[in-house]
Amino acid sequence: MKIDDLKVLILSIIKEPALLSEPQAQSAVREVIEHLDKGQLRVSSKVDDKWVHHDWVRQAILYYFRLQKTVPMESGLFTYHDKIPVKKNFEEAGVRAVPPATARYGSFMEKDVILMPSYVNIGAYVGSRTMVDTWATVGSCAQIGRDVHLSGGVGIGGVLEPVGAKPVIVEDGVFVGSRCIIVEGVHVDKEAVLAANCTLTASTPIIDVRDGKFETLKGYIPERSVVLPGVREKEVQGGKIYLNCVYIIGERKSSTDLKTSLNNALRDYDVSV
Repeated sequence: MKIDDLKVLILSIIKEPALLSEPQAQSAVREVIEHLDKGQLRVSSKVDDKWVHHDWVRQAILYYFRLQKTVPMESGLFTYHDKIPVKKNFEEAGVRAVPPATARYGSFMEKDVILMPSYVNIGAYVGSRTMVDTWATVGSCAQIGRDVHLSGGVGIGGVLEPVGAKPVIVEDGVFVGSRCIIVEGVHVDKEAVLAANCTLTASTPIIDVRDGKFETLKGYIPERSVVLPGVREKEVQGGKIYLNCVYIIGERKSSTDLKTSLNNALRDYDVSV
């Protein structure tokens, strides 16, 4: 079935949920997930240099959970009891998956992705030559670009509900330091460098201190930014407290290419992590 036709069917189920009991509707839901698994469809895509979020695709994933039954399943030496199978076509896809890396059916990795022992959830998309390092997680529907390094223990948040919520987007060439957390639809633009332990939510103040401006952003890290974790002072009854924020301290220099280490990028600004 053509993707436009699938969209019409899924939108009709959204309007009339009872239609999900019909074989044609169930077939459409499963076909959407198959397209996601093959990279023929994405939860979010760039159109005219702007990200467009396809909520009907995300809704199809929710319907898929409703249709699937929890069953025993095996993948190599590992056994599971779940609704969603794991991907098994890594060799065909040209993806290196180090045991016990797990990617759920309905996620997609382009050629030359490296999955260290890590986890990629349904609906996620990971671009070529990206490394998902040890114990890093890529949540449902997250969009990860090419030549990205998600360092050890990085947590990229997922989003399925509410349907109108935005997925996390990490664009090409981004370096995400160890134990960073990026959730709630935060958008990290091209070639940014995030130092270890940055926590980014939709409401986290992103304070740009370049040129002494101290401009505050939320939900967006500009292209080629160098970002550090920090705290900000807040007056409360009885004294002061210190709340989470991040600081943009500079821009990634032309001397640091896509293969640079996090430490080298930060040394440009006399910062050690």
